[in-house]
Amino acid sequence: MWINFAFWLLLIGALVWTSFYAVPADSVGVVQRFGKYLHTVEPGLQFKAPFGVDEVRLVPIRRQLKLEFGFATPGASNPFQHSADPEIEKAMVTGDLNEALVEWIVQYRINDAKRFLFDVRDPEETLRAASEAVMREVVGDRTVDEVITVGRQEIETESRAVLQKVVEQYQLGMSIDLVQLKNVNPPKQVQASFNEVNQAQQEKQRSINLASGEYNKVVPKAHGDAARMIAEAQGYAQKRVNEADGDAALFTAVFTQYQKAPAVTRQRIFLETMSEVLPKVSRKIIVDDRGQQVLPLLQLQPTK
Repeated sequence: MWINFAFWLLLIGALVWTSFYAVPADSVGVVQRFGKYLHTVEPGLQFKAPFGVDEVRLVPIRRQLKLEFGFATPGASNPFQHSADPEIEKAMVTGDLNEALVEWIVQYRINDAKRFLFDVRDPEETLRAASEAVMREVVGDRTVDEVITVGRQEIETESRAVLQKVVEQYQLGMSIDLVQLKNVNPPKQVQASFNEVNQAQQEKQRSINLASGEYNKVVPKAHGDAARMIAEAQGYAQKRVNEADGDAALFTAVFTQYQKAPAVTRQRIFLETMSEVLPKVSRKIIVDDRGQQVLPLLQLQPTK
């Protein structure tokens, strides 16, 4: 009796154990029945035919994966992330027949789990070989100076576009998110000389930047000073012209009145002029037209 109970208990436990499975949030489950593709399931607790009839393979389609070329990050969980010989992998020949040591990474995602598992054998190894071939082709079209200095972004952009076309052509079930150059150096034998050249170029650029900064500081100030002086001169010229026009208009008005009554105008001008002059004279002596002093009209003693 106990043997039968234990047998059925083990059978039910094995049935439950082999019938249910969990799919992580970043993955999908590809269900195979007797090795043939059946369907794809989403994350969560799922049911399958027990006792090995259905087999489930988890594919991390919502996780960004990475391949490293020319170097290796310790502790990587992905066995395809780096190669066994990164030193050979990073040595490349540029378009001007120079050597460059290129390290780069490829970030990708699995976007079709069925195609990734069944259409191509070893898709990640295929992607790794395609990535290296594409990078060598793109680097081979450029000079060593472009590869090491100014052409890095262009190389990354072109490599990603070409690699994406290769992935679609091979039907790997992947998409390329990023191709990024890491360390790009000349061979060790010439690295010291190359560093000296780079330092000289940096010094040259620094001198150009300093000169440009000084130019941008001095020239606008000179332009501003010149504009200010021109504006002041124009204002002074306009002021003098306005004053001359006013004096001319005043003279014309006085002359017009003089023509109407010459004697009265002369007398008025004389009186106005004397009213302006006499207050400025500290000592005054009044005489008549014969040169005789008119003593009663003015005290001759100076005042203190």
